[in-house]
Amino acid sequence: MFKSPQQRLWLAIIAAGLVGSMSLGIRSSFGLYLPSITTDLHIGREGFAFAMALQNIMWGIFTPFVGALSDKYGSGKMIALGGGVYALGLYIMSGATGVFDLNLGAGVLIGFGQSATGFAVVLAVVARRAPPEKRSLALGIASAGGSFGQFYMAPVSLKLIETFGWSLSLFYLMGLAMVMVVLATALTGKSDATHDNEPDQTLSQAVVEAGGDRSFWLLCIGFFVCGFQVAFVGVHLPAFLEDAGFSASVGATALALIGLFNIIGTFSCGYLGGRYPKKYLLSAFYFLRAVAVAIFLVLPVTEFSALFFASSLGLLWLGTVPLTSGLVAQIYGVRYMSTLFGIVFFAHQIGSFTGIWWGGYAYDTTGSYDPVWITSIILGVVAAVLHLPIAERPLERAAQEI
Repeated sequence: MFKSPQQRLWLAIIAAGLVGSMSLGIRSSFGLYLPSITTDLHIGREGFAFAMALQNIMWGIFTPFVGALSDKYGSGKMIALGGGVYALGLYIMSGATGVFDLNLGAGVLIGFGQSATGFAVVLAVVARRAPPEKRSLALGIASAGGSFGQFYMAPVSLKLIETFGWSLSLFYLMGLAMVMVVLATALTGKSDATHDNEPDQTLSQAVVEAGGDRSFWLLCIGFFVCGFQVAFVGVHLPAFLEDAGFSASVGATALALIGLFNIIGTFSCGYLGGRYPKKYLLSAFYFLRAVAVAIFLVLPVTEFSALFFASSLGLLWLGTVPLTSGLVAQIYGVRYMSTLFGIVFFAHQIGSFTGIWWGGYAYDTTGSYDPVWITSIILGVVAAVLHLPIAERPLERAAQEI
């Protein structure tokens, strides 16, 4: 049915966007479960935060290996497997009676499911099918799908929690996760991209080559900061707002606004990344994040300031993904993109683990999130500076072997 490269590209964009919408949308709502689960299971915020942090680090650990298997055997098979494991994790999480169940279901299993249904795998399909001149925009459109998931899943999850309770609501989300298994069929098949301008390398050679390039490590450090910032906010912002005296609906609305404005920000970054240097856009992104957090901390916390902060941060949320993945494809080629972007993404998830766990630990020990907010500001400035020296061009070795 879809025979032309253009049709196959749009099929990949739509399917990747839907998979990302479900994969990221479900997990983005987990912060809404923190008050109910910690109360019912009689665990502190650090206990819940550790399960979420474990999920992120497992996501990061599995991603390079899942990416390598996707590069070798096909992305569709790994996405289908990931969707099934994701659903199993939600099932175990829905019946959790203590931290062990949370760590297994929400931590390890959903972490693996995320690695096989997340950006590193699904965006690689889009990157391979898109011609270089359209790649950044295609990645931006597909990434925006994940943003839409956060927009609709926050209010949906809150309504499910209020109507059925946290346990049964997670069981219903399990059914949604199974849809990813079906969508994986649209992300199978061979690439339409040509590798004529890329060196004839093995996977191990590509990894060693990237590991010897300074720009690769600067991208990793920057993505660590990205993970620290967004994961901390995604998990702890609803609880932070409840502590400030607001209802749970304000936290859900804040997450939904992040998702809504993230659609605009991610699509815009995909568009701008095809016209301006991606490293400068990333530098501006991280700096503006630091400014947004600083202003939020300085001003009194009101419902308006919270929702305005969420909207502002939404514009700066996951626009880093099409830009960073686009740089990986531009500098190192698309042949082993799942693996190489998977390694960069692992750094992102180390940051996520740190931000989520430290948020819970800081609150349980000091009663405040301020140390983590301040660190987020500092890291944003550091990341902005570190992106400036990135060499935004194909590696010289690749050019020499053509």
